[in-house]
Amino acid sequence: MIDDAVHRSTTTQGEREARKVAEAARETHWVRPSFAKGLYLGSFDLGLIHPYPVPEPGAAARGREFLEALTAVCRAIDGSRIEREDHVPDEVMADLRRIGAFGMKIPREYGGLGLSLVDYGRALMLISSVHPSLGALLSAHQSIGVPEPVRMFGTPEQKQEYLPRCAAGAVSAFLLTEPDVGSDPARMSATATPTEDGSAYVLDGVKLWTTNGPIAELLVVMAVVPPHKGGDGGITAFVVEAGTPGITVEHRNRFMGLRGMENGVTRFRGVRVPAANRVGREGQGLKIALTTLNTGRLSIPAICAGAGKWALGIARQWSTHRVQWGRPIGQHEAVGAKLSFIAATSFALESVFELSAALADAGQKDVRIEAALAKLWSSEMGYRVADELVQIRGGRGFETADSLAARGERAVPAEQVLRDMRINRIFEGSSEIMRLLIAREAVDVHLNAAGDLASRDADLRAKARAALGASGFYARWLPTLVAGQGVRPGAYGEFGRLARHLRFVERSSRALARRTFYAMARWQARLDRKQVLLGRIVDIGAELFAMSAVCVRAEAMRHQDPTTGADAVRLADAFCEQARLRVGEDFRRLSAPTDRTDAGLARAVLDGRLRWLEAGVLDASEGTGPWISSRDS
Repeated sequence: MIDDAVHRSTTTQGEREARKVAEAARETHWVRPSFAKGLYLGSFDLGLIHPYPVPEPGAAARGREFLEALTAVCRAIDGSRIEREDHVPDEVMADLRRIGAFGMKIPREYGGLGLSLVDYGRALMLISSVHPSLGALLSAHQSIGVPEPVRMFGTPEQKQEYLPRCAAGAVSAFLLTEPDVGSDPARMSATATPTEDGSAYVLDGVKLWTTNGPIAELLVVMAVVPPHKGGDGGITAFVVEAGTPGITVEHRNRFMGLRGMENGVTRFRGVRVPAANRVGREGQGLKIALTTLNTGRLSIPAICAGAGKWALGIARQWSTHRVQWGRPIGQHEAVGAKLSFIAATSFALESVFELSAALADAGQKDVRIEAALAKLWSSEMGYRVADELVQIRGGRGFETADSLAARGERAVPAEQVLRDMRINRIFEGSSEIMRLLIAREAVDVHLNAAGDLASRDADLRAKARAALGASGFYARWLPTLVAGQGVRPGAYGEFGRLARHLRFVERSSRALARRTFYAMARWQARLDRKQVLLGRIVDIGAELFAMSAVCVRAEAMRHQDPTTGADAVRLADAFCEQARLRVGEDFRRLSAPTDRTDAGLARAVLDGRLRWLEAGVLDASEGTGPWISSRDS
């Protein structure tokens, strides 16, 4: 009993420390408006995303020119060779360096191409259709590697030193995760100890899943600086030369997908890093990482959109060619429904990416939630598209491309796409973590209004005072959720047949805000533990955001080209019909969840009471090796 109490106390203390670190790294101010944040508050401000953002003509021309050069390079790359050899050939790396692909996001004054996020994403979309490891290579280097944190937080000297090198093709990597530390950086064990004279730091520790790590020339490393005479320390970012003595790549990891991606385990033993290589202040490392990820996450929606486009092409060709029962399979209703889903969702995947990236390029909106929603929604829906493609292809979808080619059929790597797409639900924040991150931002207004009501540590008197303050806020806010544009039959009429979907989004936004308020009122300080409930709230907002994105993009396309625009409207209409069904189901699950039953069953599993259910197969505990390597932890 005493041990159990000690365990609960330790767990609570660990949670508090983790929350403290995470909260300190959050950007708590909202200086610029956010369309997606408004969706969770019942404020559907269509003017924030419509008319559709238009790029500056000169930037758009540079983007087209680069994409033409990249297309020529891509046509010469053998993606199947990368898959077989689990390696990107040197000549491919040389060609990518030649056209400036490693400097797409780097400003032109530092030797980069200075492309917009939209064109950068289009490039990732294109090159990932050759082989997704190429997209991982370029995005890990530019979205989260050395170029982005140095561009955003580096000193003028650091920018002059590192950005031209990165633009020229010096591959970089981002090192945050550790063997025992994933989304809980409070437990980070890698250290950076200042030297006596303050001229350098000494790095010790190990980093796991270092994409590009085995081939990187430059690293951005997160490590804990212990409190010292010159400062409070904390998680801090450093640019480190990969060739520095004491750095060892101990293992190259291999995965179910993304063959060809260089990813490893990197160890630091007494690695001396000049103090001039510190990025930002001591203790600012996690904030730098999270800020970098805000727009860096947009690389995944772009890659997912590319996979959707590729899947649509294969599905169309196969459904036209393959004949069963006297008709092409695409003419059978069961397969036709899958084709409709793939086409509509592919249009939505591209719309969600392009809108989020265009908003980020414009720089007038806060896209924290938009980028996170885009990553979450695109990774989940992109995987569903890949799964449906495999189903349409049947046995050929399960068969490898090499096997198909060996017996004389077209080498279509459908099963490879399914394997490759799976990681996007884990990369740069798993779907579960993304839901919690978005929920924290979405309910921020409620937490601020509730004050000590949402605190587990506040006493009854503090909670009573907080209740009075919260009542004033909600007395002003709740009446705004009663009615809106969504109940007016003619609202958003300029969108034609899509107007009814926007009215649905507006009504659903207010309903979602009300349900979030009810949850806050019921659970108060325990709301953060209702992770499944919060996840459903986030998923509803994600679908509403996607519906909004397809409607405004289709309307913009209709004005640009009536012929293509008419097809875009049809795609948007079909997508919104499908999304409305998912939103309705998510709302129903808010009312009738299985959370209590699931929680009880999970405890039974963890306590070992259901070990009998594991009988009849080889005991899973008989596997060799520890869960986490003792040499790494």
